[in-house]
Amino acid sequence: MNFLTIGHRGIMGVEPENTLRSFVAAEQAGLDMIELDLRLSKDGDLVVMHDATLDRTTTGTGPVAEMTLAELRALDAGRGERVPVFEEVLDAVATPLQAEIKDTAAARALAEVIERRELAGRVEVSSFHEDAIAEVTRLVPEVSTALIAARYGTDVVHRATRSGASTVCLDIRRLTLEIVERARKADLRIIGWVVNTQDQLRLVRALQLDGATTDYPQIKATGRFTA
Repeated sequence: MNFLTIGHRGIMGVEPENTLRSFVAAEQAGLDMIELDLRLSKDGDLVVMHDATLDRTTTGTGPVAEMTLAELRALDAGRGERVPVFEEVLDAVATPLQAEIKDTAAARALAEVIERRELAGRVEVSSFHEDAIAEVTRLVPEVSTALIAARYGTDVVHRATRSGASTVCLDIRRLTLEIVERARKADLRIIGWVVNTQDQLRLVRALQLDGATTDYPQIKATGRFTA
């Protein structure tokens, strides 16, 4: 299997995260997949935003969930970019997407888009929340899902299989050979995050992971030759 390089929120080390500019740049850099984050606006639109609040990445303040789409659109998300909705990303790039959902409500909204636009072969759904993964699996059984974990032990393998995930996306700072071996026995694909340096890349290649999520497109080129 080829080693996958996944652009983190586009290529957030170079462009404003979770913007169309960042996603297009990730595609132009040749990354294999693009990761993005989805939340619901006050009026129920799937908007691309990582944080629960607007303060860090936009000119706005306060919770995303308390803003309408029109209010979100009025904000600057970096370099003049606007907060995109999910379907704009689908139209802007052709690269496969890993869509991280923040809660079960967003899971249902995303499942509707996946079914309506027949995206099961193009979009992988990921989440830190097992109930959100399970809900997507129930609504769209044919879609691939991934459980994300930052603080975890060997239990992450059971949690992933229980929720129906076929992939685990794991913070490399806690990753061990035992966890990798258990994941392999459960036939889980393993993605490491965030991989931004040569030492981090050597680690994930030495552990024979299936891919890495990165902030920088250079990992794509060097990943081919690092073992």
